[in-house]
Amino acid sequence: MESNNEKMVPLKEAEHQVKVVTQRLALLHLAYAKTLVKEFGWKKGKLLVLKAIKNYGLRVADRTQRGFQSLPKYGFWETRDGQPRLCELGKLVLESGEGDIGSLYCLIDAAKTMAMNPGEKLIHTKCLPLGDELCEFSTVPTTDMDRADFFAENRDWSHVDPRLGAFYDKKESECKNTRA
Repeated sequence: MESNNEKMVPLKEAEHQVKVVTQRLALLHLAYAKTLVKEFGWKKGKLLVLKAIKNYGLRVADRTQRGFQSLPKYGFWETRDGQPRLCELGKLVLESGEGDIGSLYCLIDAAKTMAMNPGEKLIHTKCLPLGDELCEFSTVPTTDMDRADFFAENRDWSHVDPRLGAFYDKKESECKNTRA
């Protein structure tokens, strides 16, 4: 139905348009994260990406608390008949083979929840960009160390999400072994 100047768009087309924007967001994240890691090395580059993701999380939390919607209702998650939903951003990261830098984006989940309530965090129990079949989440209490590292300047706070933190610890260990 159309009225005056309004055009109705089919839901499938609207979902597709959100997917396009989500894919562009994923490409933007991959581009800036890869640039930082390439320029400064994994450890320093990762810290810079974490700084940006924390800033992003603070901004998302602020807007959410002011009544803005956090994620789009349609198109961000691929719905599949009888199967769990898949994150469009995670799918593109997985396809790119850049789960290390791509999954740094996933820390937005912990960042935005900790920014809204420092006593809790949204963590991944499964993470598609790291090779899991889907993303699953759990809201859990934060620790003193989580809060200290997250709210401090220039600290690695990736451990606040144990699934992601373990992946980065392994990557950093591998980086050290290749230099030795």
